[in-house]
Amino acid sequence: MFDFAQAQASVRGIVRRTPLLEAPELSEKLGAPVLLKAECLQVTGSFKVRGAAARLVALSEDERARGVVACSSGNHGLAVAYVAQCLGIAATVCVPTWVDPVKLERIQTRGAEAIVVGDTFDECEAHALALARQSLRCYVSAYDDPWVIAGQGTLALEILDQSPVVPEAVLAPLSGGGLIGGIAAALQEKLPGDAPHIVAVSAANAAVMLASVRAGKPVQLPEQDTVANALAGGIRLDNQYSFELVRDHVQEHVSVSEAQIEAAMAYAATSLRLVVEGGGAVALAALLSGAWRPYALEPGAERAVVVVLSGGNVAPATLASALSR
Repeated sequence: MFDFAQAQASVRGIVRRTPLLEAPELSEKLGAPVLLKAECLQVTGSFKVRGAAARLVALSEDERARGVVACSSGNHGLAVAYVAQCLGIAATVCVPTWVDPVKLERIQTRGAEAIVVGDTFDECEAHALALARQSLRCYVSAYDDPWVIAGQGTLALEILDQSPVVPEAVLAPLSGGGLIGGIAAALQEKLPGDAPHIVAVSAANAAVMLASVRAGKPVQLPEQDTVANALAGGIRLDNQYSFELVRDHVQEHVSVSEAQIEAAMAYAATSLRLVVEGGGAVALAALLSGAWRPYALEPGAERAVVVVLSGGNVAPATLASALSR
């Protein structure tokens, strides 16, 4: 179902091979090597460009001619706009009214039509789906599409190529499940029986997938304000792919608070010299705050823990607020 090899070929030349950075201070804190997968340095500022590239490259000539529609809180929309511009495909991106203005401006700069609609992500997505049906254009899901999921999984294959040993654990953000699902599936396909422990980290105020896993089926939750707005929104009650991936392939779930996320953003800026947005900082927040602690690692363990910093697109005022706390 998920062709990771083809996805790797599709993203080549479009996405950036982001660095896997050593983190000595975090390694000392944890008692084991910590490596940071810096997708905040990705060409569009987040991992989302991987899934967008895999999906748009796979379009037929007829689908390319008609164009695509996407719904996004920002990063996916920017990724779709960027890849569509690279491939000469017309793109329309629907964003909710609370979209980060930095992300909205960058979507428009990339030549996509941006439609601001809906006070919640779910309202915005309903509009985008209807628009795609009416205009006979391909809808590019941010998380529930096999090509998008395979594209996100290329991040995991890069980690294996860059790390000197197979990691003990991989911590990554959880929202719609495309990223962590793609990472888990790719690692388990590549390393059956020896895949790293997969830890999904949710923002407490944007935890619909976590609630769905606990309920045993996709559920809806009221949207709450969160500094991790990239993780906000639902997973659709008719979810076809990402819910099952997360349910079946993620070994551990943790969640972090707004204060813990802001502290991680500040740590990234001041100690790591990296700009990381709220949604991109949740895995780091789990490590810094102690919300996640490894159970299997022995002191002095050689196998590393990989923390995915999934995005760095943040409004200056939001980052300044995190730094001032």
